[in-house]
Amino acid sequence: MAKTSVIVVGTGGFGRYHIGCMLRQEKTTRIAGFVEIAEESRAAVRKLYADAGRKKVPPFYDTIGDLVKAQGAADCALIVTPHKCHVTHILAALKAGMDVLVEKPMVLNEGEAKQVIRARDRTGRLLSVAFPGSFSVAVQKARELIAAGEIGPVVSISAHSHQNWKAFTVGKWRQDPEISGGGFLFDTGSHMINTVVDLAGADVAELAAVQDNRGAPVEITSAVSGTFKNGVFFALCAAGDSINCQSRVVVMGEKGVLITAAAGETLQLIRPGKPEPEAVPTGPWMSVWERFLLVRKGKLANPCPAEVGLRFARFMDLVRESVAGGEKVRAR
Repeated sequence: MAKTSVIVVGTGGFGRYHIGCMLRQEKTTRIAGFVEIAEESRAAVRKLYADAGRKKVPPFYDTIGDLVKAQGAADCALIVTPHKCHVTHILAALKAGMDVLVEKPMVLNEGEAKQVIRARDRTGRLLSVAFPGSFSVAVQKARELIAAGEIGPVVSISAHSHQNWKAFTVGKWRQDPEISGGGFLFDTGSHMINTVVDLAGADVAELAAVQDNRGAPVEITSAVSGTFKNGVFFALCAAGDSINCQSRVVVMGEKGVLITAAAGETLQLIRPGKPEPEAVPTGPWMSVWERFLLVRKGKLANPCPAEVGLRFARFMDLVRESVAGGEKVRAR
């Protein structure tokens, strides 16, 4: 079986997480090169390879253009750079003829999302956003159960996400609004938003939001509530000045309740008359990269296309509008 070649654009902490996953998938994946300008990150990748017993490290380049000029395009590009850089790197990779898997959030705003969608359509390449919830077998199973009426009509969805995000992002690009595009809700909290919208099965109709920066340059805590266009209510709480990194998503139906997490790690079901949840079998866990490869092979429908990135951008635009005006806003 021919291996899929990939370039990794951005080799910071989460980029190296993806690289580690790829190194364990040597039967399917060949890393062709890296795009990284920071020597500190380059050194960390070299150490990652050494620790994995790999003697040869793929070459580093300053730009996607430099890489393509030196060795040609790979099959795919995985983009794990600061949020502001996503749109430029997506467009460059698509133009070079590569399929793209980009870390969340896809881009900073609706305008950039539409630009990316036009480029994808023009080039005919595959583009997926690396929301693990959308790629999760647990979330997919939950959607199937909801569609089959297992919990009856959905009434409301509640979710929370908490992390010691503020403390570990002090002085880093994630707290620079020009680079990050937002704070905890826009970053880690985006997983929660995306999974809730996936499970609701409709776009947001209206919402009201309040936020607090808690002394930081970006929002740290958020509360958002509203309704989707199918009448389902929702309530979200994001606490970026807390502990750990955990989340919970609860889908409440007339005949049952489903419980999962923002990244879809597990799935539980509460049935009528049985207050304790029972585990729902969902199949083996797979990394986002593994499932992306299945999408490329046509064995799995793309669960997180660029339209999901556009959907998230529009949701956040409504949140910002509500916070700025101090009132409920409706989607246009």
